[in-house]
Amino acid sequence: MSELKLQRLYIPALFLLSAMALGGCGKKEDDTIVLRVSNWEEYIDLGDWDEEEIIDLADGTDIYGENPMVTDFETWYYETYGQKVEVEYSTYGTNEELYNQLTIGDTYDLVCPSEYMIMKMMRENMLVPYSADFYDAGIEENYYAKGVSPYIRSRFEELNIDGEALNTYAAGYMWGTLGIVYNPEEISQEEAAHWSLLWNEDYRKRVTIKDSVRDAYFAAVARLYYQEITTEEFLAQPDYHEKLSELLNRTDEATVDAVEKLLAEAKNNVYSFETDSGKADMVTGKVLANEQWSGDAVYTLDQADEDGVTLCYAAPEEGTNLWFDGWVMLKKGIQQDPKKQQAAEAFVNFVTMPENAVRNMYYIGYTSVISGGDSDVILNYMKWNYEAEEDDEDTVEYEVGYFFDPDALEAGERYSFLTTGDQTRRQLYAQYPTRDVVDRSVVMACFPDEDNKRINRMWTNVRCFDLKSLFE
Repeated sequence: MSELKLQRLYIPALFLLSAMALGGCGKKEDDTIVLRVSNWEEYIDLGDWDEEEIIDLADGTDIYGENPMVTDFETWYYETYGQKVEVEYSTYGTNEELYNQLTIGDTYDLVCPSEYMIMKMMRENMLVPYSADFYDAGIEENYYAKGVSPYIRSRFEELNIDGEALNTYAAGYMWGTLGIVYNPEEISQEEAAHWSLLWNEDYRKRVTIKDSVRDAYFAAVARLYYQEITTEEFLAQPDYHEKLSELLNRTDEATVDAVEKLLAEAKNNVYSFETDSGKADMVTGKVLANEQWSGDAVYTLDQADEDGVTLCYAAPEEGTNLWFDGWVMLKKGIQQDPKKQQAAEAFVNFVTMPENAVRNMYYIGYTSVISGGDSDVILNYMKWNYEAEEDDEDTVEYEVGYFFDPDALEAGERYSFLTTGDQTRRQLYAQYPTRDVVDRSVVMACFPDEDNKRINRMWTNVRCFDLKSLFE
């Protein structure tokens, strides 16, 4: 375990690694393949690490980000396949921003939206399926097929649109939960364990909620159905997970109307609806609790530690959103070009190579879907960050077998290690939640267009003004 997990000073990744004109079929005149990749802001290793930032794992593996990940991919691709490739890399801020870019004519080959947007793109026939070879674990360069967490693979297989599984069109990148970052000096662990905290008038103007219709809607629905979700009868159902998913993805008119009232109440109680400022507001103490994605929660807790402030993370007991971001190939970009598709699939394999997955996790703070397969690099990186030192007194056993190899007989022993007691509610818990958390996690559905319109109207009423009042 490192003595200090150094924090990156993030530089927005809005850059292009190739600005040369494109020829036919996405190639330059010298037959170099041009791969157009668009990803979330600050969501890949940009390199240029300080010398002291070498990640020295217990097995002797040293990991260091000298160059941007996309530059290293270009080199690796040429050395592996004998074909030059140049990556044009750009970024976006939200799923909706990406979708709008695509609808107005922007063209990319490979993008990384969230699960519900992937399902929307599948429904609209925008995507190219991955090749059969991509999932052949016998091919040496197929790091995704060999290394994706069996838990993540199973959740991908559960998700489908019109009978087609998500993993036909998507390869996972990062994953996590939706929860609450809180100041344990002011807010108890029990209070933070429920979404109702965001409506608690005792903390009026001291809490924040996401300025995102999806994330705000999820918290409000969980708040709305709290009594039903937490009854012994509901919890004891053999199909509990399916029932929880159905309930937390309800979009009927009565539910949306009730959610609108709840979010209107929340608007009067919270300090703000925010997209990024909540992290700094938690560190400075301006607010005491913040609805947050687990990856941003890790970043927030790390920054607070540097300032001598201890913060915690909670995944509410009534249910949490399990989210994924995944790589998909776009028809308008790939255009049935086998070389372009090979380059796109190779990019996914390269960034999910265990050592590269560690580079990305270290740089951005989010959690890769890669467990490593036969490689222990990911497990050793987890221990490098969170394993207890010999002289630590308050230690607990932390088990993560479900993520690495839930079927292995020795999984409980191999994938269990001692950590400090506070990590059961801090960074480790945010990055690799316990089994009970993932058991009560729900993936946001891809809602039908009519339901989306209803929810968006509700959100406009909450965030801007009440449209109903115009007709009264």
